[in-house]
Amino acid sequence: MAKWGQGDPRWIVEERADATNVNNWHWTERDATGWSKSKLKEVLVGLAVEGEAGRCEISELKQAEGEASCSSRKGKLIFFYEWNLRLAWRGTVKESGEKHKGSVEIPNLSEENEVDDTEINVSKKKGEGDVLKDLMRTEGTTKVREALRDYLKALKTEFTLGMILPTKAAGQDVAAERKLSGNAVQASVSPHSSDIVGVKIPTVKIVMREIFSSPADELYSVFTTKELVQKFSKCPAVIEAEKGGKLQMFDGCVSGEYAELVPSQRIVLKWRCRNWPDEHYATVTLNFKDMAAETELQPAQL
Repeated sequence: MAKWGQGDPRWIVEERADATNVNNWHWTERDATGWSKSKLKEVLVGLAVEGEAGRCEISELKQAEGEASCSSRKGKLIFFYEWNLRLAWRGTVKESGEKHKGSVEIPNLSEENEVDDTEINVSKKKGEGDVLKDLMRTEGTTKVREALRDYLKALKTEFTLGMILPTKAAGQDVAAERKLSGNAVQASVSPHSSDIVGVKIPTVKIVMREIFSSPADELYSVFTTKELVQKFSKCPAVIEAEKGGKLQMFDGCVSGEYAELVPSQRIVLKWRCRNWPDEHYATVTLNFKDMAAETELQPAQL
């Protein structure tokens, strides 16, 4: 038997006026199905993409089969969602003014898969207008994935408000979590600052040398031309090849910006993977050494 004043504090009843789920220890569950259907409709319907081929828009959420819920246990939130979605889209060809319709199917949006790995199928009703289908399959799919991320973000923040009840020791817990280990970067925070102190992330420097059977200007253009980047990555891309210009590849899995460009000689860019800690970037330098019909590429990442 534990001595008086000792023992697991999670079992000790705290001073709560409502006496509800002390220390958030007990299992609670909230059905998010109805809320999710409304939120999915809100973030998806009305999405529009426009390109040289024309303009397309998600016009309707025709089917939302599935369920979603959020559970709380021991102060932790557990999410479950599984959806089979079907959307209707309509578009207009820029040159001819022809109007076409089609559908977007998302057969398995669930917590078992990342949004980037979720299957999205685009189809179009019979007839011409394949240029619109291609537009939806590339830029439209990217927009849909962004909307699905917005839904999941809202599910984990907006919907869960009030599920974790405040405890008497909440302030002490936050202070304890901010005590960093010996490997942490110590930062002085003023009494009025609410910034969260970060930790040092281990990194390494990578230096390589590769020879390509291509002139330097052609190899340089592979990293600065949208069509060429999309060709080798087989995904939509955002390439703004100028100082401060944006870079986005592989459906947004890789993003960053150009820091320096010297045509056919040097590219410096900052980039990050989506699953890296916020604001953590790597600096990549690409040096192109022209060797007549060949080019030596010297990439270095820090």
